Amino acid sequence: MEVKALIDALNGVLFGQERIVKALVATAIAGGHALFEGLPGLGKTLLAESFARASGLSHKRIQFTPDLLPADITGTEVFRNGNFTFEPGPIFAQVVLADEINRAPPKTQAALLEAMQEGMVSTGGTRHPLPQPFMVLATENPIEVEGTYPLPEAQLDRFMAKIEIAAPRREVWLRILSEEPGTPPQVVSPEVFLEARAQAQAVKVPSSALEAMINTAFLSAEDPNLRFGLSPRGVKAWLKLAKAWAYLEGRAHTEWEDLRTSASFALPHRLFLTEEAMFDGVRAEEILERLLERSMPKAR
Repeated sequence: MEVKALIDALNGVLFGQERIVKALVATAIAGGHALFEGLPGLGKTLLAESFARASGLSHKRIQFTPDLLPADITGTEVFRNGNFTFEPGPIFAQVVLADEINRAPPKTQAALLEAMQEGMVSTGGTRHPLPQPFMVLATENPIEVEGTYPLPEAQLDRFMAKIEIAAPRREVWLRILSEEPGTPPQVVSPEVFLEARAQAQAVKVPSSALEAMINTAFLSAEDPNLRFGLSPRGVKAWLKLAKAWAYLEGRAHTEWEDLRTSASFALPHRLFLTEEAMFDGVRAEEILERLLERSMPKAR
């Protein structure tokens, strides 16, 4: 499997975060976008930039700031030689690194919505297709409040996976302090992604697993700690990610563990807590675990 060379290359950049790296590659194979969340200095931007370089996909980086305008992302009509012509913005790349996305105001954040959902940008009454495959990798800092704008629910729902990067394990620190990660070379081609995506889509999902996913969605709608339940789009994102995870494990069908693992990336940011639940310190991850316990067998 050629895509494993990409996983190995990224593991050589972000030490001790094998599960995070695998989640990113699975999201790319599933055709989704990823949101990285973590404290400063944990390698969010490093991982995103390394993925872009090693994947063989064209990439551009957008540093989100409070004064960033939608046209700074999508592009704008420019009057040149007596005619208006479209000048593409940095979003016209196969991998777009949206660094500190929560520093831009909602209007600018919303400029990504159509691009992330439709793979196109509309301006001047004309729709401009984005290069394919297309993926947004966004980063945000969870502890900063000053000068930030939390992503609205509609924006969060466009991210197939929210990948939280925690501090590395103690045994990894010596390697971090003694080794300097290099710039990864290109190890795969865009054609590899398209081939891997087709193979992942062909992964079989047992009817019992589909029933468990449906049960999870309906149970989420009944949970008193949630404002509303999972949407069909959210469950479909979960399904695609589970297939991609099984594909990376070398399986032709999904197992319960694939569903449980992929759910931890695809669902928590889609479980919106009530104000009472947030006040009581309830976490979306805890609710998800209860939902999964009621919907499917425990992983063996």
